[in-house]
Amino acid sequence: MHDNLSFLLRSNVYISGPFHYNLVSMDSWKKCNLFSGKWVPYPKGPYYTNESGCVIDNGQNCFKFGRPDTDFLKWRWKPDECELPLFSAAQFLELVRGKSMAFVGDSLARNQVQSLACLLSSVARPVDKSYAKYPRFKQWIYPDYNFTLALLTTTNLVKSAGANTLSGRIAELYLDEVDEAWASQVKTFDYVIISAGHWFTRPLMYREREKIVGCSMCNKDNITDLTRYYGYRKAFKVAFRTLLDLDDFKGTVILRTISQPHFEGEDSEGGGYCVRKRPYTREELRLDWDIWMYYLVQVEEFLAAKKEGEKKLLKFWLLDITEATMPRPDGHPNHYGHPNNYDCLHWCLPGPIDTWNELLLQLLKTKDDGFS
Repeated sequence: MHDNLSFLLRSNVYISGPFHYNLVSMDSWKKCNLFSGKWVPYPKGPYYTNESGCVIDNGQNCFKFGRPDTDFLKWRWKPDECELPLFSAAQFLELVRGKSMAFVGDSLARNQVQSLACLLSSVARPVDKSYAKYPRFKQWIYPDYNFTLALLTTTNLVKSAGANTLSGRIAELYLDEVDEAWASQVKTFDYVIISAGHWFTRPLMYREREKIVGCSMCNKDNITDLTRYYGYRKAFKVAFRTLLDLDDFKGTVILRTISQPHFEGEDSEGGGYCVRKRPYTREELRLDWDIWMYYLVQVEEFLAAKKEGEKKLLKFWLLDITEATMPRPDGHPNHYGHPNNYDCLHWCLPGPIDTWNELLLQLLKTKDDGFS
């Protein structure tokens, strides 16, 4: 069993059925799995504040909108068998000197990009080189390091219609066609960090070869419900295949796994709140089955793509943040964001999401799928 899944058993969660996931060779386990561990008190607090001068969206700027507690900032991720080194902005920038990094994903990808920019702000500030002509392509340059950081926004990785609105319309996904808004831009990047997930929880209509083949939660009598996981698998399969087939692409592909939301007291529309001020204890953890099904789909498609990539000398790394997000219901904006709604999906800045970039730095340092 993959060790990152074993914590479910430690959390008194019963799992039926075998898991057959050999994520890495045994040689890669020789020192430490950074992605399996627990949160421990860390009284020194965060690397930056919301007044550090970096860009933080209002929705994640929790202190700007009145969050009164700060204890949620005084925890660090502790791998089971080693220490996670502190983030070094100078070290990160030296490792990416002369290179380029693109984050491909939705608003959580943007959340991570802004976290990274804030972490780097103690050493360097970027110049915005985005083009108004391409609103879904944001780009920043760090001149002193010749480093390019980019955000390529996509909701579902594949071509879609109506997916980026909350109008109530059933979005349509073209499961055999990649979203060219990101795919047309990544060829020259040294690192492509790909993620997706929560937009697949909405009702969706699936098309392949232009024809409707089924749906997820569409409640149509004459259309087969293929489940959300069907579309999710197809989307990652197409996304990875696109990267594998890009002519002259020599970059490293990094899968950032799905994160855990923490809505409590859900209403009839799936909303809720997240008022906790500290991480869950081991005894409080509960399995979100949907999240783990998404996770397993991601990992399966990642492994298949990694195997194909080895034939082409392409590198595929795993940035596995799923276990680390599960115990952190305290890290979301809740109603301390703008507009003033309840957000238990995104993450306050500063906050637990900064750990994602601590782990990313270790990937860059070790270049061996996240084990150091």
